[in-house]
Amino acid sequence: MHEVLNIAKALSDRNRLRALMLLKKQPLCVCQIIELLALAPSTVSKHMSILRQARLVEGQKNSRWMYYRLAGAKSPDYARAVVKQILDVLRDDPTIKEDRKKLDKILKVDLEKICRKQRKN
Repeated sequence: MHEVLNIAKALSDRNRLRALMLLKKQPLCVCQIIELLALAPSTVSKHMSILRQARLVEGQKNSRWMYYRLAGAKSPDYARAVVKQILDVLRDDPTIKEDRKKLDKILKVDLEKICRKQRKN
């Protein structure tokens, strides 16, 4: 039951759903997620921690930056099934479509530049 409660908690926030959808295309640095969601770094880190605890995303530290991706082979079947369902359900959501456009712009900016900007804030 603990796993189900973690998933329910993770999916109960608009920004966590947006973050989950951002990772559909590719893994992202937390700086890129911060840039798109326009939230404080500590807030985004907390959101990602909740998604990670629910095993809906996986995180990997690379140097001083944290990268996130959708639940993969190391995650339980139920977590991957939930992610797949959410990706399908929200595929045509207007907010998600707008986020995809913003993400395309963010991905064109040098990652180091985005990360430096986050360090200053």
